[in-house]
Amino acid sequence: MTHHPRPPAITVTGLRKSYRDHHVLDGIDLRVEAGTIFALLGPNGAGKTTTVQILSTLIGADAGEIRVTGHDVRTEPDAVRAAIGLTGQFAAVDNLLTGEENLAMMATLHHLGRAERKRRTVALIEQFDLVDAARKPASTYSGGMRRRLDIAMGLMSDPKVLFLDEPTTGLDPRSRRAVWRLVRELVAGGTTVFLTTQYLEEADQLADRVALLDGGRIVAQGTPEELKRLVPGGHVNLRFTDPRDLDAAARLLGASARDDDELTLQVPGDGGVDSLHTLLGRLSAAGLRAAELSIHTPDLDDVFLALTGQPKESVR
Repeated sequence: MTHHPRPPAITVTGLRKSYRDHHVLDGIDLRVEAGTIFALLGPNGAGKTTTVQILSTLIGADAGEIRVTGHDVRTEPDAVRAAIGLTGQFAAVDNLLTGEENLAMMATLHHLGRAERKRRTVALIEQFDLVDAARKPASTYSGGMRRRLDIAMGLMSDPKVLFLDEPTTGLDPRSRRAVWRLVRELVAGGTTVFLTTQYLEEADQLADRVALLDGGRIVAQGTPEELKRLVPGGHVNLRFTDPRDLDAAARLLGASARDDDELTLQVPGDGGVDSLHTLLGRLSAAGLRAAELSIHTPDLDDVFLALTGQPKESVR
């Protein structure tokens, strides 16, 4: 039986958007595979929210070809809207309504029948752990509960693609991790998630692929691990059980640092499979064997600083 690969959930080619003489997006290309989490990172004013607004048909592009779930955003906006959910930076929750009523309102807006509306409302309340608070006014909810309700509202139509624009901004660490868990569950169920975030850790924890947007252009794109290998600072730590092996390995590898008390050697490297094979092969050929090996790569903070010249505090 032949298995055909799933078409991408989102493709963007040559996307441009300007406001007068300010180029917000200057020819960006993106590809988001179905059933994955894609994170868009960038400093303040980089154009992340503008990108989400264009992909979700809220505003038009000046140029470029954009397809979401196979539909052209410009010529088939209704088909795109039927296939997506959107949660903005600020929760679109009505504080005067209960959680259950907020969800029912979204169901009505999506023209769901009474039976389907009830089924979806009950399912989302359970999925997002809002059972005890379902019949309480949203004004009584904590920040984390409001954000969970907001995301649940975006899922009322059972979208194929969910856009999350800075979904955990302002949340405490515990609530943030609860949202992360929900996002992972959504993707495990087949939903594609496109998120923007001001938290580099969030992209590192969640995303299958990350694109770094700076000055209206994509300056880097890949898996978190691939991006970390773009900047120097990665190394492999080797620990030996015999000081003589440590000495021999240091001479062989020209390591940058060693700890004679711990019998460890630090060898510059990107931690990739090929470089590890080469490193271990050199040790083996010399009759040396490390007792332990650990890989240390730069984090996304280092990547962001190296590629944009801005500290991580500038990320939005």
